[in-house]
Amino acid sequence: MRIGLWIDEEGRTVAELGAAAKAAEDAGIDRIWFSQRLGWDALTLIAGVAPYTSTVGYAVGVVPVYPRHPLALAAQALSVQALIGNRLTLGVGSSHPHMVEGMLGLSMDRPAAYVREYVEALGPLLTGAPTDYAGERLTARGQVTVPGTAAPELILAALGPRMLRTAGELTAGTTTSWATPNVIEDFIRPTIDRAAAAAGRPAPQVVAGACVAVTDDPDATRAWIRDHYGAAGSMPAYRAVLDRGGNAGPEDTAVVGDEASVAKQLQQYKDAGTTEFLFCPVGTDVEIERTVRFALDYV
Repeated sequence: MRIGLWIDEEGRTVAELGAAAKAAEDAGIDRIWFSQRLGWDALTLIAGVAPYTSTVGYAVGVVPVYPRHPLALAAQALSVQALIGNRLTLGVGSSHPHMVEGMLGLSMDRPAAYVREYVEALGPLLTGAPTDYAGERLTARGQVTVPGTAAPELILAALGPRMLRTAGELTAGTTTSWATPNVIEDFIRPTIDRAAAAAGRPAPQVVAGACVAVTDDPDATRAWIRDHYGAAGSMPAYRAVLDRGGNAGPEDTAVVGDEASVAKQLQQYKDAGTTEFLFCPVGTDVEIERTVRFALDYV
């Protein structure tokens, strides 16, 4: 099981993030992840941070598909790929109704069907091949070429059965949120594996992202997670995966405890078929520092 590290970009400069990325690379972290939120554009940020390092991979988890046409995203992703020496993993996903419809005013009707069309159009474009795609709701005709680039690895954020089938059939794998080891072992892993096998593709990646806090007060940290991320429990896609695992909210999915306890919980993810565990450090400043130190030592 590989180890990834999410680096919180909010309120930090490129130089500060570059120093954090260099420390992660020196420790042996496999991939550094940035989020697409309401500040830094994640792909542009990766292009700025990558020169501080030389070998570590970079991933964005994830770019929402609705605001960016596949031709536009392919051009941006391939440009970043050229700038960082072919180290990019491009994660895409549907986002959520309160953002797509509430903030952007776009329709999110039948998101799984739209995402499938999007990935069908995007995949060839990332290889530099021309496409003449005409789906039910999406058209993409053209070609994007950037010299010296390999196709970025493409993964799809997937929590439901239709999205997991698309991820298995058309991408290198999936990244999850709020999915505990039992959900990965009993649902995510077998669903995506069946889809990949039926399509003649290799076993897909399952990247499990989880809030992690190395702490002596797990209850307080879970309360912190509930206060900061509890709203995720009301989002339909997240609510479904939480219910599947028998969890009331995001706080119930967190990996928290002292170093020995956290290591034991990571083993459960590995045993469940996780190919990469993505550390998302949370809690107080002291807990975050302790958690990052543990992640760097763990690899």
